[in-house]
Amino acid sequence: MKYDSIALTEAVYYILLALHEPLHGYGIMQKTELLSSGRVKLAAGTLYGALNTLLEKGWIRTLPGETGSRKKEYTITPEGREMAKNELSRLKELVQNGETIITKQGDGQICG
Repeated sequence: MKYDSIALTEAVYYILLALHEPLHGYGIMQKTELLSSGRVKLAAGTLYGALNTLLEKGWIRTLPGETGSRKKEYTITPEGREMAKNELSRLKELVQNGETIITKQGDGQICG
């Protein structure tokens, strides 16, 4: 199935970015907040709901854990990396189109 036309939510995009290195849930929350300069703060319910969805889609996977440990570490899969790349391309297009239009209007030109 092709996913190149899917727009990711901001939370999912940041989770995929964070998981370019293995992290547990709390680490994902911290990394997301750091990457977004504090703008995106994931609540536990949002995070674990998204993680379950990403696991089902095969975009992330759990790593083998220590025996008896409740902490799960997650990492991105090749499919997840592809999704993050597709989203980056989509976002670049959005910015490019916005800059083109806003710059033209800023120069006093009429867009139509």
